[in-house]
Amino acid sequence: MSGASCYGKGDGAAAFRKPRENLVKNIAILPTLLTLGNGVCGFAAIAYASKIGPHSESGEIDHYFVVSACLILAAMVFDVLDGYAARLSKTASEFGGQLDSLCDAISFGVAPAFVLLRLGMDWMQPLVRQAVALIAALYVVCAVLRLARFNMENTSLLSSSATGGEKAAASPKRFKGLPSPAAAGCVISLAILRSTHSGIPPETLAALVRLWAPLGALTAALLMVSRVPYPHITKQILRGRRSFSVLVQVVLALFLIALVPSFACFLLFWGYTLSGLLRHVLYRTLRSKSPLTELGPNREPSIRP
Repeated sequence: MSGASCYGKGDGAAAFRKPRENLVKNIAILPTLLTLGNGVCGFAAIAYASKIGPHSESGEIDHYFVVSACLILAAMVFDVLDGYAARLSKTASEFGGQLDSLCDAISFGVAPAFVLLRLGMDWMQPLVRQAVALIAALYVVCAVLRLARFNMENTSLLSSSATGGEKAAASPKRFKGLPSPAAAGCVISLAILRSTHSGIPPETLAALVRLWAPLGALTAALLMVSRVPYPHITKQILRGRRSFSVLVQVVLALFLIALVPSFACFLLFWGYTLSGLLRHVLYRTLRSKSPLTELGPNREPSIRP
């Protein structure tokens, strides 16, 4: 059966198709290619992680984990660049926002969950492996729900935002819930930590990652669908003039990467994740103790390290 016969040939079918055709009539080439690069990196990360098997050598496992993690990090770079390309070329569109969310679901939803499955192979007990598989499935569900929630709550912003996708969060400086790239970074930082040996016995690192991976992934998954506010790091750093404290934080992050590169991803991603949660808990605690203080429903106190 042809496509024309499926939709019918009457004027009603033509009227139904015309608005949808106009939505994708003109596509911004560079931002779209960068967004697709995000999705391709996510797929490649899955492909490399799938090479890890029960009979793989230790060196091969470490190599595949690191490559998969680096590909997801590359997807994050593409995720930032496509927004800036769309803004500079003034070509942001609803199509770009929807495509960005689909690629984010691959790179920051499915790919990290697949890496988590491979990290779960360190457990010998079948019951624990099944639990890790369920947590990985929950992680994918939470990532997709987060993206769907964004698309529903920010439909009007998708056509006017300069960045599209999750980068056009409800607040210009804050996300609602943990951003999916940050959640993915929490998972892959454990894979990097497991596979890079920096003076700590490999058995000790593997044991720590084995314990933290399922609990950490579960925490990141639930934070993605929470309403905990998280600062928009790229906007705080790359847009306009910033305060001296922001410069100090960037310098400290670069110093940390140079000093302990094998631990840098773990400390940065988990520091961002847990600091946002602690900030929110502290805010709610202070608000409950000071009922007369009106900060507004969407505001957080300025709590700086």
